[in-house]
Amino acid sequence: MAEYLNPYIPKKAVIEKTYFESRDRSLKTFDIKPIECEVPEFIPGQFCEVSVLGYGESPFGIATSPTEREFLRFTVNRTGFVTNKLHELPDGSVVGIRGPLGNGYPVEKFKNSNIVIVGGGFAFTTLRSLLVFMLHNREDFKDITVLYGARTPDLFLYKDELAEWEKRDDVSIVLTIDRPYEGWDKKVGLVPPVLEEMAPSPKNAYAVVCGPPIMIRFTLPVLFKLGFKPENIYTSLEKRMKCGIGKCGRCNVGHKYICKDGPVFSFEELNKLVEDL
Repeated sequence: MAEYLNPYIPKKAVIEKTYFESRDRSLKTFDIKPIECEVPEFIPGQFCEVSVLGYGESPFGIATSPTEREFLRFTVNRTGFVTNKLHELPDGSVVGIRGPLGNGYPVEKFKNSNIVIVGGGFAFTTLRSLLVFMLHNREDFKDITVLYGARTPDLFLYKDELAEWEKRDDVSIVLTIDRPYEGWDKKVGLVPPVLEEMAPSPKNAYAVVCGPPIMIRFTLPVLFKLGFKPENIYTSLEKRMKCGIGKCGRCNVGHKYICKDGPVFSFEELNKLVEDL
């Protein structure tokens, strides 16, 4: 285990299964299992660097929960050199993995509290990890509310699981799309106004927000308006990362490195970072 956790050395892993999340094939999920050791322990919100020999590596949030130990799941948006190559790899291909890296959501702090999860687009990966973890340990948490938005129904991740979660009576799942779509009979509207309409109580509650920067930008004022304090709002800044171990300097904000000191931060911490700039 200690050898696997060496952040400098990629370890061999095999792609056990892949499947597309969207009809346009831009979003693909990979179930990857380490070859040289067991699946490592991790916290929801952490990430791994996945590498393709000769092409490079990229950081991806872990979508599996710590309670799921058969493999590590990553959902990859096809946007560049490494992600294009990953999408082309067939099942059974060998890749490299470094990690888990960074910090995660403070699940111990979340215990005995109400949790509001707000997600957008394919950034739902680590939110899935957090949600599955909490549902597995349901007695440790009070009310769990999930608001998940996407541009179209096709761009929701983990559709089968979403359908199953909607049937449960111990979690509230609200799905919304940006504009009307033929056949869609659920919420229509951008995440911030839908969140304001839902009006979750800030009493004994934490909010976890992860999605496109524009979504986060307009969601924060809604949370503040509802009474959530900066120290009770968490987000992940994983899109800013590169090397994963604080060496390349690409992700520094003030004296912090997103990949090493994050990617999960409370907004109280982020406010202090901005003040230090």
